[in-house]
Amino acid sequence: MTVPVRTRARRAVAAVALLGVLTSAACSGGDAPTDPRPLAGGAAALPGPAPAGLALRPTPTGAPGAPAVSGTLTDGSPVALADLWATRPVVLVFFTSWCALCAQRQDALSELARTYRDRVVFVGVATEDTAEDVQTYLRQHRVEHPVVIDGDGAIWRSYAVREPPAVVVVGKGGALLRGWPGGVDAAELDHRLRELVLAA
Repeated sequence: MTVPVRTRARRAVAAVALLGVLTSAACSGGDAPTDPRPLAGGAAALPGPAPAGLALRPTPTGAPGAPAVSGTLTDGSPVALADLWATRPVVLVFFTSWCALCAQRQDALSELARTYRDRVVFVGVATEDTAEDVQTYLRQHRVEHPVVIDGDGAIWRSYAVREPPAVVVVGKGGALLRGWPGGVDAAELDHRLRELVLAA
């Protein structure tokens, strides 16, 4: 049976209208919930001014300088490591969301970072990862310090990091004080921070 031209035209108009409604709903996200929280590891996690009277150990004579690299935080904000270590020591934590040993140690490292929040800046450096997986990892392990997304691995290479985890301690002013390929647990890092950079 042949469908009249007018009927076919009406059906085509209805189909186009339905397609428009569906496309509009898809573009607007429908009723999908959105997370109102700022991205973990972004600019909101950067430290404020260093506390007055921060007691630090003198930098050892002959300590090499740490690579003064710059990067981008999880929310796209720029950060320069030299700006951070200008006023206090910095701990760089090289990790990936898929690294089992990183995940095993991260909760304790996150707690240590909170303990020293004003005196020592912890900075995560992630590579070979997706933004979504990094966010899941940061929220799961309560990471409240800034995190750099090292998309091309340039920061990792500048610190000779080949695989996660790895941890580096940089003194105030940029002296490279200690590194741990393979990472370090929070108790040992705590001990070394008191030994290397914190005078009280």
